[in-house]
Amino acid sequence: MAQFDEARLSRIKGWMQSYVDTRRYAGCSALIAQDGAEAFYHECGLRDVENGTPWSRDTVARIYSMTKPITSVAIMILVERGLVHLDAPLSDFIPEFADARCLREGATDITQTEPCDVPTLHQLLTHTSGISYSFNPGLVPQAMGEDRLDFWPGSRTLEQVAAALSELPLVFKPGTRWEYSVGIDLIGRVIEVITGKSLEAFFIEEIFNPLGMNETRFSIPNGTEDRFASMYTPLSGNSFDLNSAQKSTETLNLADSLAKTPFKASKMHSGGGGLLGTIDDYLKFTEMLRCGGKGVLSPHTINFMMRNHLSGDIASMGPSSFAEQPMHGMGFGIGGAVILDPARAGVPGSVGDFSWGGMASTFFWIDPVHQLSAIFFTQLSPSSSYPSRAQMKALVHGALM
Repeated sequence: MAQFDEARLSRIKGWMQSYVDTRRYAGCSALIAQDGAEAFYHECGLRDVENGTPWSRDTVARIYSMTKPITSVAIMILVERGLVHLDAPLSDFIPEFADARCLREGATDITQTEPCDVPTLHQLLTHTSGISYSFNPGLVPQAMGEDRLDFWPGSRTLEQVAAALSELPLVFKPGTRWEYSVGIDLIGRVIEVITGKSLEAFFIEEIFNPLGMNETRFSIPNGTEDRFASMYTPLSGNSFDLNSAQKSTETLNLADSLAKTPFKASKMHSGGGGLLGTIDDYLKFTEMLRCGGKGVLSPHTINFMMRNHLSGDIASMGPSSFAEQPMHGMGFGIGGAVILDPARAGVPGSVGDFSWGGMASTFFWIDPVHQLSAIFFTQLSPSSSYPSRAQMKALVHGALM
């Protein structure tokens, strides 16, 4: 296991400050642990530009899609207990999906469909189900956007949005392609059906309380309102438009703040992107994964989750590139990406790195070779705005001697 060169590691501080000085990020923090001990922490900038509030270690941030690995752990808890198996069809838990249909090849209208298999839980977890996201190109994503079926925080529940989503066709026959999707939101609803509990209640009992993640919730945790970060966007339009080119002359346009946020009391427990939390809370989660479960899951289950579950890399099954991260040389496990070949991915890393990020430019990875947990927090949407994830990985690997 390589050790860090402290002088090289300190380069991360200047890199972070440059993002703040050039108004690309309002504020940010980075936390790295090696073999269970903190190796690096730094914060800089503001969590609220309008009020001049400094970014701090206990800042509460939107982690968006970094919720997905947590939901994936939750369903694997139920798998370990024999309450469900991953090849089960989604319709066993959400009957509205029983008569599945998908778009015909070359369809030019959303009504041009054909019957297909019902997606399995495994396909939902690995984004091979045929479900999509509204920011992807195509007929179904467009319809999802019109009906707001991305499980965003608000007054609708998981059950309500899942039922509405079942009325749309799948983009392709399950298992034939890879497309980033709200599949793990549907997994969240499956967890509710199996347990008879809300997704948040199950998280608290089975993951958050055992790990001490006391400030990670689907709504702003009580007493943390003054630590809730504002979110910004460099776009002139929708901050959730992952592939938009509508850049604004102002790089830090306010997109969400305490005054207007739907996270004050959200009824939506989005297993795909709804959690808020602190960087130290998320470290407790990544360390659980790195250390083989810590009683939350068996080490054998963790190993199963962090392997590639696709027939090849993501690019061989779908997009050759994606705004969140590279697809070449990158596989996908249960709820997160797995590096198969760092050279093909074009980003320094180790074979077996397990990672994912969130729409507000947060990111984490676990390196099993160097026993690392690395987490980056900021609040700028969309995450495709700047190459900070690849840059941070390069900085960290450049400091390993």
